[in-house]
Amino acid sequence: MRISFQNQLLARNDVLLKPMEDKNQHLKDRRAQIHVGGGKDRIEKHHAQGKLTARERLALLLDEGSFNEIGAFVEHRSTAFDLDKQRFPGDGVITGFGNIHGRLVYVYSQDFTVLGGSLSETHAAKICRIMDLALKNGAPIIGLNDSGGARIQEGVVSLSGYSEIFFRNTRASGVVPQISLIMGPCAGGAVYSPALTDFVFMVEDTSYMFVTGPNVVKTVTHEEVTSEDLGGAKTHAERSGVNHFVAGNDVECLKNARALLTYLPQNAYEEAPKTAVFEFSKAKIEAIKTILPSNSGLPYDCRRVIDSLVDDASFKEVQEDYAKNIVVGFARLEGRTIGVVSNQPAELAGVLDINASRKGARFVRFCDSFNIPLLILEDVPGFLPGTDQEWNGIISHGAKLIYAFAEATVPRITVITRKAYGGAYCVMNSKSLGADLSYAWPTAEIAVMGAKGAAEIIFRREINAATDPSQKWIEKEAEYADTFANPYRAAERGIVDDVILPEETRQKLVLGFKMLEKKAENLPLKKHGNIPL
Repeated sequence: MRISFQNQLLARNDVLLKPMEDKNQHLKDRRAQIHVGGGKDRIEKHHAQGKLTARERLALLLDEGSFNEIGAFVEHRSTAFDLDKQRFPGDGVITGFGNIHGRLVYVYSQDFTVLGGSLSETHAAKICRIMDLALKNGAPIIGLNDSGGARIQEGVVSLSGYSEIFFRNTRASGVVPQISLIMGPCAGGAVYSPALTDFVFMVEDTSYMFVTGPNVVKTVTHEEVTSEDLGGAKTHAERSGVNHFVAGNDVECLKNARALLTYLPQNAYEEAPKTAVFEFSKAKIEAIKTILPSNSGLPYDCRRVIDSLVDDASFKEVQEDYAKNIVVGFARLEGRTIGVVSNQPAELAGVLDINASRKGARFVRFCDSFNIPLLILEDVPGFLPGTDQEWNGIISHGAKLIYAFAEATVPRITVITRKAYGGAYCVMNSKSLGADLSYAWPTAEIAVMGAKGAAEIIFRREINAATDPSQKWIEKEAEYADTFANPYRAAERGIVDDVILPEETRQKLVLGFKMLEKKAENLPLKKHGNIPL
């Protein structure tokens, strides 16, 4: 019986489709293998340490279903030391792009279950590919670091990979936001990429950073120190300032990173997103009147002032545990992102020192790079005196803060709440340093130095010649304070633009930043300045 042409065609298609089904299944099988990483045993060991896997982290960091992987099938090409017998798809790092709150980001997540997350030539190439795409398309780069360092079996090739990454970190600086999440070990050359990024997150007890580990330290210096004490999250948050945010676990760390992104623009050519709805409790207008103590020698928490001025629950502090005598962070004013820099009278009376100067300068330069207006709340009695400060370079470190403010072209408004003495007054974004608007509260004291020290110098002869020197000193101190320790001399000279009541401050800021929205200021044409590093 003759088979019809139609039946012949159907039979032929069945033969052709079967291999296609096999190929599709083969792809699915390979994908499944990729998603297992270094294997179920290694994943279980990873979980036992309280850590999420590289893919689990990306799932929590990014909007659900938004991740698109690039380079999933990449494998290393090394054969030395039996590496050819240890091949894993992806080569220990997951790279791609996705969304956070609907906005594009580029990500890489090192997988410690695959060869300890060690960086090889191809591992580095995958990260560089993502960084190049981020620069081309103007979107943030987020790196999740969890690696044993350079893959020693590859020698200098892996080290060259680090250099390629450092080069791109530097080129991307000030162009797109760069965020590093240290989710495990980060040692040796690996630490320099996070150090070149804008913000570093670390997890307590499970992440650490150091150039040389405890064993090397013990061998060379005979010091015995744990990984946590040498380079743990708290160490770098409190002592070195390398870490900007501390998290208790992986989930909290990822959640905090998502929150930070809401304050930042996509790149240097865009503005930060504005929230459609904001809240401001009117009770704070009354509360701000009573924050400052009646005695100017007593401390207060500047965060209370910040909170009374910005949108409710919008202040996100940066480097909270480092250089506590200065407070920096992001906030919103009627839904718009601003950067806040404030002296902290509750810590070292709010003086500036080496660490505070470095912390402030770094934050100011970030805000200026990404079009974020700056609010400066000033209450500074001066620089911290002492041989330790002088011998460690307070002069050049203090100059960093001067340079950062003077170089900034974003809108800048200064509010002097209380003390503004000497060179520290100048450094904290004074009008002569380029502040667009400068306000002072009636409690402001703007002078070369405090009344007590000034009276001792100016009226020394009169005080020494008096029958009661201590009483005379008190009189002259009061005389100097009446003359200079107030905002009105500065206002008369136009050094401050207005003296305002505390309860008027928020409205002044809202109107001031609105007026400055279209500010256009260009720096002199040059390759770059020479900041006092």
